[in-house]
Amino acid sequence: MNRVNNQAASDNVDKKKLSRVAFASLIGTFIEFYDYFIYGAAAALVFPHLFFTELSPTVATIVSFATLGVAFITRPIGAVIFGHYGDTVGRKAMLIASVSIMGIATVIIGLLPTYETIGLAAPVLLVIVRLIQGLAVGGEWGGATTMMIEYAPKQKRGFYGTFVQLGNVLGVLCATGSFALASMLPKETFLDWGWRVPFLASIILMLIGIFIRMKIEEPPMFKKMLKEREKSSLPIVQVFKKFPRQIFLAAGLRISESVVGYLIISYVLQYTTSKFNMPSSTVLTGVMIAAATGLIAFPLWGILSDKIGRRAVFLIGSFGSCLLAYPFYWLVDSGTVWGVYLALFLGYSFVIGSMYSIEPCYLSEMFTTEVRYTGVSVGSQLAGVFGGFTPMVATALVAWAGGGFWPIAWMVIVSGVITGFCALGTGETMHRDLHDEKDFEATEKTRSDSLLIKSR
Repeated sequence: MNRVNNQAASDNVDKKKLSRVAFASLIGTFIEFYDYFIYGAAAALVFPHLFFTELSPTVATIVSFATLGVAFITRPIGAVIFGHYGDTVGRKAMLIASVSIMGIATVIIGLLPTYETIGLAAPVLLVIVRLIQGLAVGGEWGGATTMMIEYAPKQKRGFYGTFVQLGNVLGVLCATGSFALASMLPKETFLDWGWRVPFLASIILMLIGIFIRMKIEEPPMFKKMLKEREKSSLPIVQVFKKFPRQIFLAAGLRISESVVGYLIISYVLQYTTSKFNMPSSTVLTGVMIAAATGLIAFPLWGILSDKIGRRAVFLIGSFGSCLLAYPFYWLVDSGTVWGVYLALFLGYSFVIGSMYSIEPCYLSEMFTTEVRYTGVSVGSQLAGVFGGFTPMVATALVAWAGGGFWPIAWMVIVSGVITGFCALGTGETMHRDLHDEKDFEATEKTRSDSLLIKSR
């Protein structure tokens, strides 16, 4: 009887820890992506007018979107740094550090003087702080993902992994919501100080995130690994030595949703407000509605991946994006509110949802415990360049096409094909036991043998 009671108590503790980690992963990524997405909205609505005033409107928009993309240059660097210490020192410490750095950098952006005040130094400072944001995000997502999946039950990793991605949903909701409210101010007031409020509010979210993450513990499998591994281990060297193929496949898996994601949260906003004179608050409301549907869609995609596999769900999203590319273009280019809203809904809930929601489990299942933080972080952030520079490239392509939106459809198709073939190359990982490296090696060998037989 005592043994039964002890087991029940142990299960209860594990469930409490799992719930705490799920909430900490969600709240942390929520804060990180809130900070990131308010920058995307500001790059479309504010920075061309305040930081690049000496340029023509089109060039100012392109350069403003370029500052959005430069952070993706430092994200892989952040992935290496945070991944190294996350795999050698601990997941928890790096998660606290990443959310702190991101929050401080965001507040600084809200305090920056504009071009009118200090001239060229204003955009230079903006880029520097943006690069710091990139370092922080480079370590955040991989850490939150690793922590969540290492705690989650094997048969429900797809579902629990979506908690990390729900932080993205809440980040989009709060970031676009705050900018929608701020943009309702008179234009002069909004450009004077109203745009700064969402950035400054980040300090409150940062303190909440730090407090919550201080309450979590390291995953048991990570604690065990630390005791058994030699201290001289270099995760970045080991991950490229043992898993070079997985690193680049992980990057490819993220390309499609990154491209579509940044079209939705940033470029569509600029395109519709400039070409059709739609109020920015109207478009931001559409982004909020689309993101809100992710609260339901993301967990459902995660549950489906636990039933039919990660690869199948990823293929639905990647090749489905190719089929939806031109309908997405037609809906946005219709210039109607209902058309834009439907495009945003399909893009976010179906295209992004089917892939982005299950990336935590899919990518984590590709690497062993000793290099998982590094592998997931580096692999995922290598794809960031494609997403981060999407608004800038889209602006240039549409200008080249004489204002036509059709090049955007081809961007979506090409990215979807790349991600689809990477999913085929990755194979299925859902049955892998993350606690047992022998099981990991066995499934990789089985897959390699299968590919060899097919090639013959």
